[in-house]
Amino acid sequence: MKHLIFTLLFLSSVAISAQKEYVKEFYPNGNIKQEGWVLKDLKTNHWKFYYENGNLKKQGNFVGNLETKYWYFYTQNLTKEKEGFYKSGKKTNWWLFYNSKGQIHYKCQLENNKKNGYCLVYQNTKLIKASKYEEGKKIKEWRDFYSFKRENNLSDLR
Repeated sequence: MKHLIFTLLFLSSVAISAQKEYVKEFYPNGNIKQEGWVLKDLKTNHWKFYYENGNLKKQGNFVGNLETKYWYFYTQNLTKEKEGFYKSGKKTNWWLFYNSKGQIHYKCQLENNKKNGYCLVYQNTKLIKASKYEEGKKIKEWRDFYSFKRENNLSDLR
């Protein structure tokens, strides 16, 4: 009986893996455009996307053609542009946005692709403005770090 169960599990995993394949697509100039795993004609697992010049544009995971987990985005000159979480193809949780020097310019809490929570704006790594959003609508803004921190009881915030 154990042997039969093992054989069935093995055969089903072989059938699934036979449908999953690693694919690459190229630009007309020969540089890679995108690469990753496909299962039943849907993007799955880890994918990488590239600019026409060959530099990495973005990378992250898919489940059934929908972005999931943590993603990274880069400019054409390989500077980090932004990064954050996806859930079922929608931005969620904290997203970080960088300036041209690679420093965090702002970070926002998102839910279903909308600002939902805090958005913090930085200049030269120093917090200069904070806002609070609900379902994409700004409900409050602070222009000084002390009052923002005091009103929101955020002792660990830098």
